[in-house]
Amino acid sequence: MTAQKAARAPRARASDTVFAALVHGFVTLFALFCLIPFWLMVINSFATEASILRNGFSLWPEDFSLYAYQFLFRNTRVMSHYGVSVAVTLAGTVMAVAITSMFAYGITSKKLKRGSALSFMTYFTMLFGSGIVGFYLLVVNWLHLKDNIFAMILPYLMNPFYVFVLVSFFRTLPDELAEAALIDGANDARIFFQIILPLSKPAITTVTLFFALQYWNDYYLALLFVDDYKLYPLQMMIRTLISNMNAQQFIQGSRTNYAIQVPTYGIQLATVCVTIGPILLLYPFLQKHFVKGLTIGAVKG
Repeated sequence: MTAQKAARAPRARASDTVFAALVHGFVTLFALFCLIPFWLMVINSFATEASILRNGFSLWPEDFSLYAYQFLFRNTRVMSHYGVSVAVTLAGTVMAVAITSMFAYGITSKKLKRGSALSFMTYFTMLFGSGIVGFYLLVVNWLHLKDNIFAMILPYLMNPFYVFVLVSFFRTLPDELAEAALIDGANDARIFFQIILPLSKPAITTVTLFFALQYWNDYYLALLFVDDYKLYPLQMMIRTLISNMNAQQFIQGSRTNYAIQVPTYGIQLATVCVTIGPILLLYPFLQKHFVKGLTIGAVKG
């Protein structure tokens, strides 16, 4: 019996090696499949418009130029819209994380008798909504936030899904911690800010990244509630810029004169690179908490 096991061991190791090689090969191909479009976007943002029109998007363009970025940042309004996006993202993320985390902690608190009712109300909003008409009337007619920067902040202050992510995490924390602090004379606010939040860093970081992505990439609220171009966030400015350039290109018609051609494709690629830049810089600092924050509340015990 021992001899048979010894004979099977090399074959098992060989099969494991083959399986590991297949897995690594598949992951490598999948990574390339994800990175190649990103590479095409970045490298072709530095290509001349004439080379893009002549050869299409290529892995290494024939001619390089910074004209698309110069054309984009020549207008000082771009930085103004960038500032609006930064302000909305920072203010909205801080307020949303604070409100969502406190609401989630209130649901899990044993001192709150209506926690189950609040949980049901939160879950109910995930299934049913008022529709775009009711949403618009609430923000414009009742809250009077037309052409107001808070119209791009308030509607996203609490997300039901993120509430349940934090609820599942808070329930993994020992109840004895809050009880011991309560016996020592700490109130609920001190327990939450000095005990619960420091222990919940992975979950809070994950929700913070989700909210930051939501606020940074959103243009839907600006499209609905903002008519003043000075309050446009970066995403809305990019949408308007590309629409105007496409309209101008349609009116002009011919693309044969490359010398005076506005770099439509180059600007589109450059604006995408400018838009995703802050998120790419933010993610590495939050990555170590990201996976832990998603999984730590999934298993209890």
